[in-house]
Amino acid sequence: MSDVVPNAEPNAEPNPEPNPEPNPVSTEILDGIALVAIANPPVNALSHAVRAGIDAAFADIDSDDSIRAVVIYGCDRTFIAGADIREFGKPPQAPVLPDVINRIEACEKPVVAALHGTALGGGLEVAMGAHYRIALPTARFGLPEVTLGILPGAGGTQRLPRLTGVGVALDLITSGRQVDAEEGLRIGLIDRIASQAGPDDTADLGAAARAAGLAFARELIDTKAAVRRTRDIAPADVASDVFAEYRAKMARKSRGQLAPQNCISAVEGAVNLPFAEGLANERILFQELMNSDQRAALIHAFFAERQVAKVPEIKAASARALTRIGVIGGGTMGAGIAVSALLSGLDVTLIERDAEAVSRAEASVAGILQGSVKRGKLSQDRYEAILSGAFRASSDYAALSDADIVIEAVFESMDVKKDVFTRLDAICKPGAVLATNTSYLDVNQIAAMTSRPEDVIGLHFFSPAHVMRLLEVVVADKTTAEVTATGFALAKRLKKIAVRAGVCDGFIGNRILSHYRKAVDGAVLAGASPFAVDRALVDFGLAMGPFAVSDLAGLDIGWATRKRLAPTRDPRETYAKFADRLCEAGHFGRKTGTGFYIHDAEGPRPNEEVLDHVARDRIEKGISPREISDQEIVDRYMAAMVNEAARVVEEGIALRPLDVDVTLLNGYGYPRWRGGPMHYADTVGLARILADIERFASEDAFLWQPAPLLKRLVAEGKTFADLNAA
Repeated sequence: MSDVVPNAEPNAEPNPEPNPEPNPVSTEILDGIALVAIANPPVNALSHAVRAGIDAAFADIDSDDSIRAVVIYGCDRTFIAGADIREFGKPPQAPVLPDVINRIEACEKPVVAALHGTALGGGLEVAMGAHYRIALPTARFGLPEVTLGILPGAGGTQRLPRLTGVGVALDLITSGRQVDAEEGLRIGLIDRIASQAGPDDTADLGAAARAAGLAFARELIDTKAAVRRTRDIAPADVASDVFAEYRAKMARKSRGQLAPQNCISAVEGAVNLPFAEGLANERILFQELMNSDQRAALIHAFFAERQVAKVPEIKAASARALTRIGVIGGGTMGAGIAVSALLSGLDVTLIERDAEAVSRAEASVAGILQGSVKRGKLSQDRYEAILSGAFRASSDYAALSDADIVIEAVFESMDVKKDVFTRLDAICKPGAVLATNTSYLDVNQIAAMTSRPEDVIGLHFFSPAHVMRLLEVVVADKTTAEVTATGFALAKRLKKIAVRAGVCDGFIGNRILSHYRKAVDGAVLAGASPFAVDRALVDFGLAMGPFAVSDLAGLDIGWATRKRLAPTRDPRETYAKFADRLCEAGHFGRKTGTGFYIHDAEGPRPNEEVLDHVARDRIEKGISPREISDQEIVDRYMAAMVNEAARVVEEGIALRPLDVDVTLLNGYGYPRWRGGPMHYADTVGLARILADIERFASEDAFLWQPAPLLKRLVAEGKTFADLNAA
């Protein structure tokens, strides 16, 4: 979606002012067929002007006896992709979408929705209000409202189960996933797929949709087809326990989230209530979600991910051309970066140290791509074309001489990375962007190894790089705006979300992680078990607890970082040693079968040996363990995260609080329905976060030092959201 959200507030008062907007809806009468065209670029969003235009068009159609059928279609690249984000959060204006759709459905002449591009959210609800639906082969459909913490509020939960059956409707509405034309036809969402025989339909899909809709309408007239209203279709019978089973399923899959459960209740109303009552029930459930903190959090995340790319320093800068990319290192990260680039259409040269490593890297890249083939994400033909033409691996750095950008993804060692950049400086062409994938190290030091530090940037990918959406674009002291813009352009090409970060140990995400990880270690030293910490934070909404994540990533990775930082560690820090002792015993997590958990055929289960290491740590530090509640675990976790994030913002490492939210949401498993740590802090109140920090400082004054920015915002009665708006 571009300028749209799936649906807007359905309750509205009439607009007392004359409508000053130009009418984006036009009607053409051809052979007794009214062709209603929607032209509200770029994505034909359901703005007030569009709703009013459709409503007026159908008022005219209803009163014109010469009209025998109607076609609704979208101009240019799409049908209707949802509601207009510029109206979201504002007082709604009549006509509201449910009323417009009811008017379409009530029309006494057959109404055809001719679909192309996307019909999403309110757009699909409009299509379901039509009597017949035809789509171009490339069209896609979906009701993604649940991803914004709401539900389809203009009859979508009532009409979809009547067209597709309850099971399919529950799947689509609770997941928000899109379906293509073939699946849409198979499930009964559309009536037919057009042959795309129309006027130069590859150049103007809107014209092709118009032609397909017109042909379908003529056929309906010729066959004297009756009006067929979706509301009049009786929902198919379902098993009595289907809704209970689905509620249990979503409770597991979407733990703590309100919207999926309300979606189920709305669909249940479609089965058990008359249509009008089902619509009223849908409206009540929709309004509950509109008034919820979760809806506000998900909307915040939605807008933050759009705002994060607006970086002042690159506003006037032009990105450099990117066609050929080099990757140094063929391990897990390097292979993932290479695959991400290949899938986006880039030409990739991967460099490894010797022939044996080159062979392993080739096998890794091929294996990841083959996985995409098996999942249906990549055709076999394209897979073969990529490996035979767009990808090559070598041990010769000279193969990078024509690369537009080179991304280093070698071992996290400053000496190793300095050596790589010294070699790249000698080989790469002028203007090539030299990027390091370091997770923690000083990009300025790495850039200093070259004669062109202005061309050096950090591009911190997250593993697996071909899956994870986050890319931290780390701007060093001498990085030019053009190179920064190129980093953002690459992220867009790779379909990733880029966040600008400044240089410090760990940048945005890993720096904050190191702080909240110390806080949960402190909770363990104070009396909680690592397993209790994981359980409490999973209940809070994380997919995995921090200790389980460490096992998954490999405990040796964090151990290496802690050893690197040991010489500069402040003696006032209460340093937890129990994780180090696991590593000293050779327990690195899942890769070795044992870490905080035992990983075997029975599945992950607590490693009780960890408790011995924890007990030893407490004795050495003179700590008497006490009972730690789940709420205190969450309070520690969030207070530490927000406190360090406030420092990151104040120091300019992150531009705005929303950049922190986007980073934690997309790279660190923070629950999206809580909006990000800064949004969460605003929701519960910054004064409460500060009070928690001051409370925990009585136990560890060094760790729990309130960030100056947090103290200032509390004193001024302001929020992090105020900084986003500044």
